[in-house]
Amino acid sequence: MTTDPTDAADDGLHVETLAAHGGNRIAAPYRALIEPVHLSTTFERGADGSYPGGAVYARDHNPAFVPAQRLLRGLEQGADALLFGSGMAAACAVFRSLPRGARVIAPRVMYWSLRNWLQAQAVQQQWTLEFFESVAAGESADACGTRDLAGLLRRPADLLWLETPSNPTWDVTDIAAAARLAHDAGALVAVDNTVATPVFTRPLILGADLVMHSATKYLGGHGDLLAGALIGARDDAFWRRLAAERAQAGALPGAFEAWLLARGMRTLFLRVRHAASTAMAIARHFDGHRLVASVAYPGLSSHPGHEIAAAQMQGGFGAMLSLRVRGGEPAARAVAGALRIWRQATSLGSTESLVEHRASIEGPDSPCPPDLLHMSVGLEAPEDLIADLERALDEHAAV
Repeated sequence: MTTDPTDAADDGLHVETLAAHGGNRIAAPYRALIEPVHLSTTFERGADGSYPGGAVYARDHNPAFVPAQRLLRGLEQGADALLFGSGMAAACAVFRSLPRGARVIAPRVMYWSLRNWLQAQAVQQQWTLEFFESVAAGESADACGTRDLAGLLRRPADLLWLETPSNPTWDVTDIAAAARLAHDAGALVAVDNTVATPVFTRPLILGADLVMHSATKYLGGHGDLLAGALIGARDDAFWRRLAAERAQAGALPGAFEAWLLARGMRTLFLRVRHAASTAMAIARHFDGHRLVASVAYPGLSSHPGHEIAAAQMQGGFGAMLSLRVRGGEPAARAVAGALRIWRQATSLGSTESLVEHRASIEGPDSPCPPDLLHMSVGLEAPEDLIADLERALDEHAAV
């Protein structure tokens, strides 16, 4: 584990306070408030051959990772955290740590790169890979978003992977209910918490065993780093397997990226709360709009998963939403291309607002409707973002 004796100073503090301090400890010899970037790849042994500094080699004992890992552990209220070179590296480490022939259950709507990788790896690793539906239109909240899961988890399984809200349709799954079903089936539960962030959802408290983040997104928050993270509820045999997988595969961020991540998380709560407030304003403005067929955002009371989201997302519903444009795919693509403030680009969670026509990015097997625009709300004035959308819709959408 990466725990050090000074972590006791964090006990009982609010997560906002932990984030503001960025996981830093007062650094010797100058009593610096921000820990320095540690660039060394190797560390001197003592005369007796031991490692008195606690670090051996930068691939598996990297002091540059300690502040960010310390903070992530506190934000998600887990036992330990590990940094990776990207969100995909972190997610893939979880699946690579499963036994050959494992039974894996994942949502049908999820991050497309991971879904595609899973489908390819399932053949090679002889995994049984099965997909479930999250809360669907017309389904009551009483179903907990786990109607399909209840059937799938009547048989033993090895891993249940959750993503809620799920990208790019923002379906919602009840983490606590899903975790109970999975644990009864003997499965570990891992949750991609990239979109909700620990600002709004802490899956480990709800019963999950692992949390994954594409730290490139909201945690870094400025579009200038690649990183991923895993946070575990326990320092158990599976967690140690994950740590070994990271060290052996070498899927690590650089020292400067780890420093940037810790810096970015210092403003996490301010950034994410502001962006989520703007996303809510945009969702409400365009809900029922004459040029918009529908708005997908869990904060709207009309969203089929709203009640579940309100129960497990404390204080907000995230900064991601999707609009389905009247006029079909041609209109949606034209609207995306006509926007001036929203940048047409892949990714999410940075300070600028981004838009993307997901179906054309994901390809013919995408579950994404062809008239859908995937939208990441940034830190601009909500009035400017709404006006930009209104203009583009007026020019290119059709009733």
